[in-house]
Amino acid sequence: MDLKILSLATDKTTDKLQECLQSLKADELASLLQNQAVKGRAVGTFLRAILKGSPCSEEDGALRRYKIYSCCIQLVESGDLQQDVASEIVGLLMLEVHHFPGPLLVDLANDFVGAVREDRLVNGKSLELLPIILTALATKKEALACGKGDLNGEECKRQLIDTLCSVRWAQRYMIQLTSMFKDVRLTPEEMNLVVAKVLTMFSKLNLQEIPPLVYQLLVLSSKGSRRNVLDGIIAFFRELDKQHSEEQSDDELSELAAAPADELHHVEGTIILHIVFAIKLDCELGRELLKHLKAGQQGDPSKCLCPFSIALLLSLTRIQRFEEQVFDLLKTSVVKSFKDLQLLQGSKFLQTLVPQRTCVSTMILEVVKNSVHSWDHVTQGLIEFGFILMDSYGPKKILDGKAVEIGSSLSKMTNQHACKLGANILLETFKIHEMIRQEILEQVLNRVVTRTSSPISHFLDLFSDIIMYAPLILQNCSKVTETFDYLFFLPLQTVQGLLKAVQPLLKISMSMRDSLILVLRKAMFASQLDARKSAVAGFLLLLKNFKVLGSLPSSQCTQSIGVTQVHVDVHSRYSAVANETFCLEIIDSLKRCLGQQADVRLLLYEGFYDVLRRNSQLASSIMQTLFSQLKQFYEPEPDLLPPLKLGACVVTQGSQIFLQEPLDHLLSCIQHCLAWYKNRVVPLQQGDEGEEEEEELYHELDDMLESITVRMIKSELEDFELDKSADFSQSTNVGIKNNICACLVMGVCEVLMEYNFSISNFSKSKFEEILSLFTCYKKFSDILSEKAGKGKAKMASKASDSLLSMKFVSELLTALFRDSIQSHEESLSILRSSSEFMHYAVNVALQKVQQLIRTGRVSGPDGQNPDRIFQNLCDITRVLLWRYTSIPTSVEESGKKEKGKSISLLCLEGLQKILSAVQQFYQPKVQQFLQALDVMGTEEEEAGVTVTQRASFQIRQFQRSLLNLLSSEEEDFNSKEALLLLTVLSTLSKLLEPTSPQFVQMLSWTSKICKEYSREDVSFCKSLMNLFFSLHVLYKSPVTLLRDLSQDIHGQLGDIDQDVEIEKTDHFAMVNLRTAAPTVCLLVLSQAEKVLEEVDWLITKIKGSVNQETLSGDMSPDASSQAVPPNLLIEKAIIMQLGTLVTFFHELVQTALPSGSCVDTLLKDLSKIYSTLTAFIKYYLQVCQNSRGIPNTVEKLVKLSGSHLTPVCYSFISYVQNKSSNNPKCSEKEKAAVSTTMAKVLRETKPIPNLVFAIEQYEKFLIQLSKKCKVNLMQHMKLSTSRDFKIRGNVLDMVLREDGEDESEEGAASALTQQDKEPAKKRRKKCLS
Repeated sequence: MDLKILSLATDKTTDKLQECLQSLKADELASLLQNQAVKGRAVGTFLRAILKGSPCSEEDGALRRYKIYSCCIQLVESGDLQQDVASEIVGLLMLEVHHFPGPLLVDLANDFVGAVREDRLVNGKSLELLPIILTALATKKEALACGKGDLNGEECKRQLIDTLCSVRWAQRYMIQLTSMFKDVRLTPEEMNLVVAKVLTMFSKLNLQEIPPLVYQLLVLSSKGSRRNVLDGIIAFFRELDKQHSEEQSDDELSELAAAPADELHHVEGTIILHIVFAIKLDCELGRELLKHLKAGQQGDPSKCLCPFSIALLLSLTRIQRFEEQVFDLLKTSVVKSFKDLQLLQGSKFLQTLVPQRTCVSTMILEVVKNSVHSWDHVTQGLIEFGFILMDSYGPKKILDGKAVEIGSSLSKMTNQHACKLGANILLETFKIHEMIRQEILEQVLNRVVTRTSSPISHFLDLFSDIIMYAPLILQNCSKVTETFDYLFFLPLQTVQGLLKAVQPLLKISMSMRDSLILVLRKAMFASQLDARKSAVAGFLLLLKNFKVLGSLPSSQCTQSIGVTQVHVDVHSRYSAVANETFCLEIIDSLKRCLGQQADVRLLLYEGFYDVLRRNSQLASSIMQTLFSQLKQFYEPEPDLLPPLKLGACVVTQGSQIFLQEPLDHLLSCIQHCLAWYKNRVVPLQQGDEGEEEEEELYHELDDMLESITVRMIKSELEDFELDKSADFSQSTNVGIKNNICACLVMGVCEVLMEYNFSISNFSKSKFEEILSLFTCYKKFSDILSEKAGKGKAKMASKASDSLLSMKFVSELLTALFRDSIQSHEESLSILRSSSEFMHYAVNVALQKVQQLIRTGRVSGPDGQNPDRIFQNLCDITRVLLWRYTSIPTSVEESGKKEKGKSISLLCLEGLQKILSAVQQFYQPKVQQFLQALDVMGTEEEEAGVTVTQRASFQIRQFQRSLLNLLSSEEEDFNSKEALLLLTVLSTLSKLLEPTSPQFVQMLSWTSKICKEYSREDVSFCKSLMNLFFSLHVLYKSPVTLLRDLSQDIHGQLGDIDQDVEIEKTDHFAMVNLRTAAPTVCLLVLSQAEKVLEEVDWLITKIKGSVNQETLSGDMSPDASSQAVPPNLLIEKAIIMQLGTLVTFFHELVQTALPSGSCVDTLLKDLSKIYSTLTAFIKYYLQVCQNSRGIPNTVEKLVKLSGSHLTPVCYSFISYVQNKSSNNPKCSEKEKAAVSTTMAKVLRETKPIPNLVFAIEQYEKFLIQLSKKCKVNLMQHMKLSTSRDFKIRGNVLDMVLREDGEDESEEGAASALTQQDKEPAKKRRKKCLS
């Protein structure tokens, strides 16, 4: 039969073929077809013959053709056919589909839908037919029976796709089904249906099956719905990552979340590659991705940004056209995230409304961690982004050798965090990826070498961290060795940082050490002073870090880098002899520096002490060098005065005179080295006979210092040729030389005081010598102060850099104030009898702390050792605190009236500076610091005491002191002390946990002070109110507080309408006639600005979340009308804030404020509140689109603004404009001054036009909202008549006629008075315009 069919098919007519086929039953025909297909011989020819004999123009032929199609589909899906046979059959069927009538196309399509629903498809090969069927169906215009009614072809196609997407898809042919849709022409609605269906399938697949499905989805996205595709993929992996990290999962994602981390991240990496490849082919997809992520920034960023999307963005940077946009987006996201975090941390109001989300920085570091799973396409982007952050947000300016941040405190903190994040990204990437280590290192070192004018401390810190992590890897790095060649040209600070960083490498790499020494030796003879200083700094660092075997262990290492940190024993590479020879060679090189400029020698003297402590075996060589140097300037004759050759320390070159030998620093170095030798070496050498020569040297030095002490005390001013009649002016050579010599003498006196105290053992005679030395110091200090005169403070500041070590200052203060040992009493009474000496001791402590705050270090030994400085700070604080609390300022000052500050006040100032320094440099050690200040019990008891409890204990002491001050009369009120106390309280209050009862107690105490005590001291009031506000915002929103304060200000200053009598309120006694304006007024306006900033931030956030809901289509129309709005709580809070602020401004706008900053700031802030109200109304315009009305509270807020704010704003504008000309109480001079001030305000800031514009914008959007929500919101708004510019012709004619009559009647007298009035009219016109 099959042969017959084939032969009949060759005829020109099909009649016989049709008859033959009609004679066969459907089963027989199907059997014939099946046999042919299984044999695989000429199946295509046979199928063509059957189709030729089954024309669709006849009903029987169409039905036969339909049955053949069904049979072929079953055959293809059976899996019995060879691949090429199946493909041939499907290809033939595809060619003939368009001949089918509409009803049969619907039946065919329904068969496919049924097969998918019932899971009858085996391999999904036949699905290739479905797109052709749907496309053919869409072309049919006639009505077809589909589903429950008659639809045209396009509608039938839509319903079939809808049905297909609603049935369950079997896992094995999910990819074919998705791929199938790319050949169907889909409308946007159909596309959204398909995409939504495929996205829901992700959770049903195994991890390894997701990438191919994503690939098909991305191909499909070229037809539309790009944003939905990207959003769905990102949302799925965001949720999967979250559940995987939290080790919890819902039922749907349980299997996927349980997969190993490496498998999950490998799959994510593959999908990212697919997306980037798709974006390369379809740039619109990339634009949609960026648009989607940017839009998400406005709402909740964590809904868009996650480790997966960040990795995707970083991969996208490999496409040049998107590189800049991606980095800008990531930078903005990081900065916004840090700013939001700071805003949240600084406001209790925001914390209660907005939950704290994961910071973007955490997500980025998560990407770095995940990139170990073959994410090579992400690493390059990570490196670039890390450097972009460090370059953009690192310190921008150098001041006094210290990097300084520019901008507000909020932006400073944000910049620091962003820069630190950049460094962390690079460090972690360096640790994980070996391949890119060289690139990171090169880029860091390039920046260190090339950026000589901008601070690079952040790059040096990163470089140091990299070396600490991998010294053995970098020991042969040529890039580091190349960098040494540039040491000549780098600033000293950079050289020191760089050499400190490479110390671990120098310990394990001999070649690197040799290269460095070669460079340093060249630098020693360079013509540039900085190069020679760099050489000295480098050699000193080497001496400190290459320990000679046999040296004493140092418990006070100044360097944080030790041998153990590089996991290498130095002595296994270098013998002790080699190290010692190496160090002695360096000392020989350094000896040559003693003939160079003072700056070079100074560096040497400051470094020798640290070298000695680290390498005690070098003591003899170092001390011999110092001894030889001192002998050049020492007068050996015991009776010769003065004992030192001061003239030899100063040299003249041409017309310039400058210091050649810093003799005071040389003596200081000798004194400290001697003290160290006696304390550390001598106790260990008792009975040792091999050190006689060394002992002799030390005894000789002791004798010299003793002799210098005695002779310095005996010397008079005339002996130094520096009596009061001497010339000290800075304009003559003699004056400059005398200034330098006087400073040297003062330095020598300080060094000798410390030396004598260290050897005194509380001897009475030694203390008398110390006092005599201080008298000598004081004489020179007084002369310099007297001669310097006004505007010549330069030398005074030079003299103020004390040479006393911080450790000695700590011991001296303890002895003076806390030593109660009976045997010490008599000798200490000598020092205690001199109040000037006591003042001096406290002043030096103050200077040391100021130096620490200014430069991050202190002069003298251990000046760069943070641990030793911290210990000294604790000791000094303990003494100063005891002295201040034991002898209050009032008691001390009542006893005797002296010029300058009292000791108690100096102690308080010292405490304030120390607390500031501890918070700046030792934040992690605050607990230890507070513990050192008070002994509360045993160690076990102290271990359980929190920082809050310790800080609270200290706060109570200072609160008592402030209350005692406030209890005194107004004229006895010590403003300086009160301000210092408030600063101390403010610093300590930052240590309190805002949720603790101690914090609440502090807030209520501050509130009580503001309410009950009235002081006219403006500075005190400002400081107190600032403290009050800073505490209040961490407890709750300050809007009610602002309203109360505005009522007090209004009561104190009176109303703009002089006929209105204001009833005075007394919420806060601190608000009085003197402090109300401008002090308190500007403070409350500043706080109102912060509240408005928070409200603006919230409005932006809820706007963004509404956008996200709209875009993602999360809220269907039905759900949105019934569900509780997610932002309802935030909306209520915003309304409360704005309502209270309206009443606050209502009070201030009616207040007769003085001209100047108060009026200017108030006008600006009024514009801001109207802008915020406008933004809030715009939000409701947006919400109304989602078929949601506006709550009653919004109507009330609008009514409040219309009745309480807008009318009084216009009255205030008139008051401001008319104030200069309508103030009868003012004299002519005062009027002129006020007029000038007001004109300046109006001219420079133009706040009035801005305010009127803001009000009108508000009213404009109110009108729009009224139309949208069908509520008349404008009924409460009174439109201003002053803005009505309609010209009425009849009225104008009448006025002009009246003016003409008046002018004809005017006489000479009016002409004279016109000269006075005309300018005023001009000014008034100008203001009103």
